[in-house]
Amino acid sequence: MTDTRMRFFGNLHPAVSMAYFVLVLGLTLACMHPVTVVLSFLGASWFSIRLRGWKAYGHTMRFVGPMFLLIALANPLFNHRGVTMLFTINHLWYTLEAVCYGLVSGCSLCAVIMWFTCYQEVMTSDKFIYLFGRVIPALSLVLSMTMRFVPRFRTQLHTVAQAQKYMGRDTENGSLLRRTKNAMKVFSIMVTWSLESAIDTADSMKSRGYGEKGRTAFSIYRMDDRDRSLLVWLIFCGAYVLCGVLAGGLRFRYYPSLAGAPVTPMTVSFFVVYFLLCLTPAA
Repeated sequence: MTDTRMRFFGNLHPAVSMAYFVLVLGLTLACMHPVTVVLSFLGASWFSIRLRGWKAYGHTMRFVGPMFLLIALANPLFNHRGVTMLFTINHLWYTLEAVCYGLVSGCSLCAVIMWFTCYQEVMTSDKFIYLFGRVIPALSLVLSMTMRFVPRFRTQLHTVAQAQKYMGRDTENGSLLRRTKNAMKVFSIMVTWSLESAIDTADSMKSRGYGEKGRTAFSIYRMDDRDRSLLVWLIFCGAYVLCGVLAGGLRFRYYPSLAGAPVTPMTVSFFVVYFLLCLTPAA
């Protein structure tokens, strides 16, 4: 965590943190209003920057940015619905409605990815096992081990590649045949390391009595007043925005023509509460 507020959010009870991410992700996917999608992306981007820093955020945007452009440009190429024609190519309509829907869809997917980058930083494997270890023990264990294995594998791969490079087995320079042989050597080392790591993990779990009846689990998480207060705030925001969705205050239609709910103080309040929800980690 980069500052006190981010440490505060990371130290919340896992159930509260999980409730927050489920709520913002659910609303991001359920509400396709252009304003809510943009607000969700801004909140997720801000949270990601505070958690991981500008450099990591830039690396994520290198993947997210082209994906956004691909979705935004591909939708009007294959979807010709809408009544507002911009131009035609080979008798195919390219409509304003299809362009707008592509932009919003791309932004929504980017917001979801950004929220998941924040989820990875906050919801560690031990928190996930704490929440679901007794409900779905096998699945929670597999997911936890997978999430833990991927960053370990990347770190070990970088270490092995650097060691092989200093030994004259560079995978980036030289002829294609030489680079292929060096890459196969690195791959062989990583497979061996993965198998040894799996055996060590299995032995460790067996020695700790995993799967035995009556086995207890140690937990440091306790629900305190801070967690309860934030949970009440999440319930209020979720209920308020949900009322806006059910009442049509966050309604927006893309086809056959662009149309949304009229702008009133009530509809503006839905957007304000939604944005405050996205900025909750700062508050």
